[in-house]
Amino acid sequence: MELKSEFRVGIPVEQTWNTLTDVEFIAPCMPGAQLTEIDGDEFKGGVKIKVGPITAQYKGSARFVELDEANRRIVLEATGRESRGAGNAAAEVTAEMTPDGDGDGTVVSITTDLKVTGKVAQFGRGVMADVTEKLIGQFVSSLEEKLSEIGDQEDSGSEAGDGTADDAETTGEAAETPAESGPRQIEMAEPEPVDLLETAGRSLLKRILAPLAVVVLFLFNRRRRRKRRQG
Repeated sequence: MELKSEFRVGIPVEQTWNTLTDVEFIAPCMPGAQLTEIDGDEFKGGVKIKVGPITAQYKGSARFVELDEANRRIVLEATGRESRGAGNAAAEVTAEMTPDGDGDGTVVSITTDLKVTGKVAQFGRGVMADVTEKLIGQFVSSLEEKLSEIGDQEDSGSEAGDGTADDAETTGEAAETPAESGPRQIEMAEPEPVDLLETAGRSLLKRILAPLAVVVLFLFNRRRRRKRRQG
């Protein structure tokens, strides 16, 4: 299924590009997600979800297949599999960024080509679109909060004004340190699972109540016909 969504962040497009391509930075902002390893252009992790009382965890990997900085376009491929179950998921996510208004903000348009099996497959496209929109809303709120905290810290550092030389020297020393080869393990707190039933809200309620209403109406009419015949 193809899902489309859009969101806005209050930072310039250049900063948005740098932020959204920094997987380690944005991973904690993603509901239910955990980044565990970075190996070159590939990163591994998992996503926890709940469907009622049942909790499922997808583990998999993702990689950027296109990073077009000139056109502010990102294409990401991801695959995952249930740790305990036969379900699996695959997605190709395309994100395109454009300046918003006077350039102080950025609009990010996302198209997701999603294929799922297992517990999550019971939700239709309408429910999945609603869930995606709400999860992106949570992600954006968390991201902007994190960016705001960093901005406050930078302002505090500028006001202090007495650590610039030391910071430059430290940065130079860090630049001389050779980069580690091979996979790099990421220590990230275990996330709370995303409750799909709670997140889906009204969309899922409509899906459940609509067929139920049809059944109730059918039984009611059948009962009325029986009474007429008996009468």
